[in-house]
Amino acid sequence: MMEVAVIIPRQYKLLSVAALLDVLETVNKNLRSSGKPEAYSLSVVTAGGDARHEQFFRGYQSRTIHDEYEPRLILVPSFTSDDIAETVRSNKEFIPWIVRHHDDGAEIASFCTGAFLLGATGLLDGKAATTHVDACRAFAKSFPEVLLMPDKIVTQDGRIYTSGGSTSTFHLLLHLVQRHCGKDMAIRMAKLFAIDMDRHNQTYFSTFHPSRNHTDDLVATAQQKIEDSYHSSGTIEEMIRDIPSSRRNMVRRFKQVTGVTPIEYLQLTRIEAAKKLLEQTAQQMTEVILNTGYNDPKAFRKVFRKTVGMTPTEYREKFQVR
Repeated sequence: MMEVAVIIPRQYKLLSVAALLDVLETVNKNLRSSGKPEAYSLSVVTAGGDARHEQFFRGYQSRTIHDEYEPRLILVPSFTSDDIAETVRSNKEFIPWIVRHHDDGAEIASFCTGAFLLGATGLLDGKAATTHVDACRAFAKSFPEVLLMPDKIVTQDGRIYTSGGSTSTFHLLLHLVQRHCGKDMAIRMAKLFAIDMDRHNQTYFSTFHPSRNHTDDLVATAQQKIEDSYHSSGTIEEMIRDIPSSRRNMVRRFKQVTGVTPIEYLQLTRIEAAKKLLEQTAQQMTEVILNTGYNDPKAFRKVFRKTVGMTPTEYREKFQVR
């Protein structure tokens, strides 16, 4: 039986922890009903000094990182906080504990924004990883040594696993169940929890949220000009030509503050507008293209597919409000 530690950090997302425990406990129940030994021994692990979580996890072994305990699989759930850097700092006690057990041979899996705590251990440096699609830019900035794969639902690099946002949790759990218990059990869990096993991409769930949390007035002016005139067919140079700065300096400062170049910012703004039109209106595709600043359908479709991970038509079929 594999010893599994589900860590309970500060500001954890209850739904995330519940999903981890529910799927693995359901695997155990299925094995018991078949007369087979359980696969997982589940424990919830805290940093100590806080018993408030116990009301939610009665029936599971409760431990702290100070106990004598040797987990073989450590699961890091998602966080609720918007200030992820502060949340990681408030959970720093887990970092050496995770590193020590990984060095002793344990598998480590993070779910959604739990990747930020795993990233802080240094164990992801030089390794493939993913996280919630809307947190990828912040993650890349915080952990530049990690080989971030924003479009991926699940990654595995050695004994380290990560998952994308929200329901991607279940895809990583299925991956782990298949590794530990076989494909038949993974399929059984997929059917029981209604999980689409064939989904491998999370790009189309992304929403472009331009960063305004900065004090660079020049960049803020450029952002506003782009957002006010993205629907015209003008070039990025035309949109920001009145800004008193050289192009080279503008591009450098813009990317430093927002994480993307001005032309990438324009493309993302236009694609986000196109997504909303595809979701919320019955406009013909030609109208959508023109109303988001494109005059070349082929170029629009190429940028849309590269950014979103599917064609505009596929996106409309999947997400249009009917």
